[in-house]
Amino acid sequence: MILEEIARHKRGEIVCMKERLSDNPFNGNLEKSNRSFLEAIKGKSSVSLIAEIKRASPSKGLIRENLDVKYVSGLYNKYADAISVVTDELFFAGHPSLVKSAKLYSQNPVLRKDFLVDELQIKESRFLGADAVLLIASLLSADEIARFIDTASFYEMDCLVEVHNRQELEKAVSAGSKIIGINNRDLQTFKVDVSTTTKLAGLVPSEKILVSESGFSSRQEIDKMQGIADAVLVGTSLMESEDLEKKLMELSNND
Repeated sequence: MILEEIARHKRGEIVCMKERLSDNPFNGNLEKSNRSFLEAIKGKSSVSLIAEIKRASPSKGLIRENLDVKYVSGLYNKYADAISVVTDELFFAGHPSLVKSAKLYSQNPVLRKDFLVDELQIKESRFLGADAVLLIASLLSADEIARFIDTASFYEMDCLVEVHNRQELEKAVSAGSKIIGINNRDLQTFKVDVSTTTKLAGLVPSEKILVSESGFSSRQEIDKMQGIADAVLVGTSLMESEDLEKKLMELSNND
């Protein structure tokens, strides 16, 4: 399955990273984040928008060939509540430097979205400027999630813990996750079903922040999450849009 392949490759990347650890600047002291991802998406009168920067995906191939990060980040700053940046290189055509660029051209908190399997990646994410990181429950044990959350918290970073079924949700909750992301995309098949969120939302403790990920392309679809999710994460429909600002105005309900 594609997720196992990605995870296997990612662990290989970590081995190489650790071999050159002495040369890595993020091995030293790191500044703590001063932009709260959690605060940016909670407690709004309408569903918050997390807008994603993503060049490609295994299911779609190349999505946005000419990605002007300055332009995109500037628009996201205007219309979105937070920014997600996909940094995986091999499968998503991303790059860690995209996080730095997004931070440079936006005042929004930035979530680094990658396949984290080692605490070293959290330190790297903070070095890059990320204010939050994605943790995929299917790749980690409850103990690992809890430990990664503690490491991120030391740097004042938030963790969006992503789940796709009840077992993963229970794992995320038991690990102390404050922000639960329900991915409507099955990472084994890459098929999308937005009803995944509605089926699992009732099992999420009320004190948690809930994010619905994948499958949104209109404000009408987003509004259906009112009272169910605090925020939605939108990537593909934005990256595919020829008129990005018009699409953002529609999705953010900001005219």
